[in-house]
Amino acid sequence: MQGIEEIKEFLQEPRKVFITMHRKPDGDALGSALALYHYFLAKGHDPIVVSPTDYGVYLHWLPGNPSVLIWEERKKDIQKLIDKAEIIFCLDFNNLGRIEDMGEYIRTSSAMKVMIDHHMEPEGFEDYRLWNPLACATAELVYKFITLLGDEKMIDKNIAIGLYTGIMTDSGSFQYSNVSPEVHRITARLMETGMDHTMIHRNIYDTMKESQIRFFGHCLKNKLVVLPQYRAAYISVTREELKEYNILTGDTEGLVNYTMSMSEAVVGALIVDRERVVKLSLRSKGSFPVNEIAKKYFEGGGHVNAAGGTSYLDLQGTIDKFIEALKEYELLLLNI
Repeated sequence: MQGIEEIKEFLQEPRKVFITMHRKPDGDALGSALALYHYFLAKGHDPIVVSPTDYGVYLHWLPGNPSVLIWEERKKDIQKLIDKAEIIFCLDFNNLGRIEDMGEYIRTSSAMKVMIDHHMEPEGFEDYRLWNPLACATAELVYKFITLLGDEKMIDKNIAIGLYTGIMTDSGSFQYSNVSPEVHRITARLMETGMDHTMIHRNIYDTMKESQIRFFGHCLKNKLVVLPQYRAAYISVTREELKEYNILTGDTEGLVNYTMSMSEAVVGALIVDRERVVKLSLRSKGSFPVNEIAKKYFEGGGHVNAAGGTSYLDLQGTIDKFIEALKEYELLLLNI
């Protein structure tokens, strides 16, 4: 990481540290942010964590969660915190458009800006970056950031829980191709802090509500569409279905992965009609680049095997556009 010595020198005295992550944060974004929060707290700094939006209740158990501020709920207070910040950490995103209108306040802030991320094509708003698109999770890079500062021994149980949560969730429980031997060495070191990895897995994956389970069942029985000619499958969800099953932020997490459970599927999508837009979660196997589809057709991006996007068409129009995108990749899909 270029500039690590400058950052290390800057952090020699107590600083007001502002930590944020992308909208609707997942386990990697929030886990990384709270891990960094506990690290700076232990170092004697004054850290604050801000999420642009709310997030799933399945993450509310994370150590430090009660301290998180929500931009949508307290904009004026948080604007003052941005003004006072001396250093700003932007985690798990590399484009200020990913943090709603808070992005412009970050852009114009005089604070030092540090981006830690693993997504493609960074915008370049930061002063310093720790960026590696081959990393399986931002949490992997946060671990490396702490070690670059010479503080690996400071990683305690609370820091380890956040980092392990990020690595576990963004790697698909260690199944994706970007899980390197070094990732396993990092997780082993995290486990040596005494954290309970089975508790983390249980809190993430075994806390579904009855209505959520019935919603998943409904989607798998009635909404799963298989497109054998493209080796693809998708699930679409209407606003009415979200209301019927009382589906809240984060409650659809993991649903798209069922499209990948079929041996014949190379590409899968979850297409959800939200209040103002239609959101897409895309998954793939092998070398098929769903991030290309997300970027080209749905104003999104991500990784080769996991990406997301947005559509301003209605639900059916978005489905039709997704299928049109698959047609462009038909030969590739049939030969993977």
